[in-house]
Amino acid sequence: MLQFITHESDKYSIAEEVQMAIEGGCRWIQLRMKDATDEEVRNVALELIPMCRETDTFLIIDDRVAVVNDLKVSGVHLGKEDMDPMEARELLGPHAIIGVTANTADDIIKYKGKDLDYVGLGPFKFTTTKKNLAPQLGIDGYRDIVQKVRDAGIEIPIVAIGGITVDDIEPLMATGINGIAMSGAIINAPDPMLYTSSVMERILNIK
Repeated sequence: MLQFITHESDKYSIAEEVQMAIEGGCRWIQLRMKDATDEEVRNVALELIPMCRETDTFLIIDDRVAVVNDLKVSGVHLGKEDMDPMEARELLGPHAIIGVTANTADDIIKYKGKDLDYVGLGPFKFTTTKKNLAPQLGIDGYRDIVQKVRDAGIEIPIVAIGGITVDDIEPLMATGINGIAMSGAIINAPDPMLYTSSVMERILNIK
């Protein structure tokens, strides 16, 4: 499971980024435009929706619950400062994908019994695509957090995020996480489509 997170780039428009990620085999896109207006996010989302529909790709939007509700995309990702996920669930209904950001085991354990679809846990290591970074977890951090969360009886899928490259996939997946989120490594690759394809291959080949 790979989630591609969009990021402003000098080389590509967001629609071009998403097109390349989809062509590389990714079927889960998060539209993240932190400093944009709702209107700007909406306009880009309208470009992405046909691409995602044609390829059965999930499209979720970072933070903008109202835009998600209006455009009826697959769901929303909520950071710690964003809307309460249970409030978002009420607004968006039972079928929406709702993901939340976590940096610690306690962040995840507090959602026990709540109707959430995944947790984005990070950062794995330093990343330039996010401001106000929490402490880096590294492989040991993921192993420890996954163990604590599963011991607490919580089976929610955990997606690793933050500065991940193709060579980190095997050791990360070995910690017990369920998926990987990538942004900069794909966008900054010489051939983003090819890079996405190699990431998908690594994930699929893990036994």
